[in-house]
Amino acid sequence: MPARPPLRAALLQHACTPDPSRNRPVIEALIRQAAAEGAELVMLQELHNTHYFCHCEDPAYFDLAEPIPGPSTQHLGALAKALNVVIVASLFERRAPGLYHNTAVVLERDGALLGRYRKMHIPDDPGYYEKFYFTPGDLGFQPIDTSLGRLGLLVCWDQWYPEAARLMALAGAELLLYPTAIGWDPADGADQQARQLDAWITVQRGHAIANGLPLLACNRTGHEPDPAGLTPGAEFWGHSFACGPQGEFLARAGAQAQILHCAIDRTRCEAVRRIWPFFRDRRIDAYQALRLRYADHPRPPQAAND
Repeated sequence: MPARPPLRAALLQHACTPDPSRNRPVIEALIRQAAAEGAELVMLQELHNTHYFCHCEDPAYFDLAEPIPGPSTQHLGALAKALNVVIVASLFERRAPGLYHNTAVVLERDGALLGRYRKMHIPDDPGYYEKFYFTPGDLGFQPIDTSLGRLGLLVCWDQWYPEAARLMALAGAELLLYPTAIGWDPADGADQQARQLDAWITVQRGHAIANGLPLLACNRTGHEPDPAGLTPGAEFWGHSFACGPQGEFLARAGAQAQILHCAIDRTRCEAVRRIWPFFRDRRIDAYQALRLRYADHPRPPQAAND
């Protein structure tokens, strides 16, 4: 295997305010600091420009959306060019009147907008009323080629679905990235909170292992109230992390704001896939039932091997 230098990545874990004009200078300062500390790839958390506004359903929040390309991609692209870094950002996309997406974007070292991923799995749970705001993605699971490699972007709720990670890997992703906004209900007990956090970390490490890929998960931190005052809001738990292709931790954050740095060995995936050849042993002739909502429906005819 040809030698490749480690990829130096930084995850920006921080609290947000409701005001984008207050968050943007904080985010810029963190990006500049991460670059000064050696990062080549900088990943921001989900919907970083504002509070997580999906605690309630309010049409006024659609005013936070912006086109892509637009003001944020222009600003972040200029930063990427000035600092010679690749930036992964997460935006509330206004595609057309009444049509909005939760969208991750990649800005190249030269400032170019290389591509976008529209969140495919949209939750609708107490405190996470995203179906009111976001149309499910229609771009599929396509990695984005960059000067640092092929990035498999997914967003938050996508992280619970092994199918999403697998399809990114099958399309040639070299790194899985999950901008995230996930937290506890403050009313939950300590045991329940611990179980949720452990499940969140475990399922994503499983995606890394099953696909032989490194993975980065960047979550926000801090308490954000429900603007409608109907719930206690959310306590975003932070704990951003990076792991390698066997699920080994490369870096882990706690609950507080921080820039989490990691170094990713880009030759390790090949070595791991040689000893754990999961792709070789996949039974693609036997997976038709994955196309069903649930297997109590009649199964489609068996298809020939592709």
